Amino acid sequence: VTLARRTMCPLGWLGMASLCLGTLWAVPAKERRKADKAKADLTLYENLDLDNYDLSLDNYGEILDLSNYEELYDYGDLAPKIEVGTLAPRPKDPETIPDLGLATAGTPKLQPPTGAGPVPPAPIPGQGELSRGSLCPPGLPSCLLCLCLGTSVYCDDADLEHIPALPPDTAYLYARFNRIGAIRAGDFTGLEKLKRIDLSSNSISWADVDAFRLLPSLQELLLPQNLLTALPELPRSIVRLDARLNRIPSAGLRPEAFRDLKQLQFLHLSDNQLDFIPVPLPESLRSLHLQNNNIQTMHEDTFCDSHDHGQIRRALEDIRLDGNPINLSLFPNAYFCLPRLPTGRFS
Repeated sequence: VTLARRTMCPLGWLGMASLCLGTLWAVPAKERRKADKAKADLTLYENLDLDNYDLSLDNYGEILDLSNYEELYDYGDLAPKIEVGTLAPRPKDPETIPDLGLATAGTPKLQPPTGAGPVPPAPIPGQGELSRGSLCPPGLPSCLLCLCLGTSVYCDDADLEHIPALPPDTAYLYARFNRIGAIRAGDFTGLEKLKRIDLSSNSISWADVDAFRLLPSLQELLLPQNLLTALPELPRSIVRLDARLNRIPSAGLRPEAFRDLKQLQFLHLSDNQLDFIPVPLPESLRSLHLQNNNIQTMHEDTFCDSHDHGQIRRALEDIRLDGNPINLSLFPNAYFCLPRLPTGRFS
């Protein structure tokens, strides 16, 4: 027994010594690995050239990959949607719109020019609009009672009783579904860029003879669904005239009113009180709508030159005479130059 104890003691001390030595060697080994890793990282950063990582407009795209940046966020819902062919939104109540003439914090109040130039006309009492010069001040996207988008002014269904003062660069005016009763000579003064005027569905019963004549760029004049009993003089630049659904008799048209309108292509006077076809018609005319009037007769040279049987009016392809008390079969020589027969009653 004594011999066995003496043999086990040295073995036990040897095991304890091995365990202690293993522990002592394990710590330095871990520290050595950390030190080696730190040296390797330092060597990597020492070899990395950071001089080329200065951001500039030239290398911005090379440093940061922006090829898929747009896919990170969808901006489609934030873009305003404009529907073509629909009415402009109804303008807000003018009382809720701040007075543009008042100076805001940090912004000096606008002062009228000190030169000797013409002073903009004052607003009509009770009309509620600003003068022409301040209706759409520079930098503002909208007008008071109308909506200004570029060179277009939308005044639809704004309860207007007069033509509003317009910015000098207006090219398109839409003032439909209002209560405008008359068109004065000065309503469009100075609007040399005005191309289209749409006053559909108002209560216009009178228009000054010079209301449109002095507009050099006017191409489209739309006056349907009003109370007109006469047409004013038109500029020679006019391409389309729409005066349907009014109360215009033949006496309300000037003699040979359309002869010198060499650009006129669309003449729509249906649903009026005309007694005859307004001749002479310009060679440029393509569409003539006179249905639902009181036309009872026509001449042989209404559309064609009765002395020139070789004449062909290729442009005039659309003639509407239906709804009139006229028998078109009684005037066969009036259509020989037309590419198509008029629409109407032939019996």
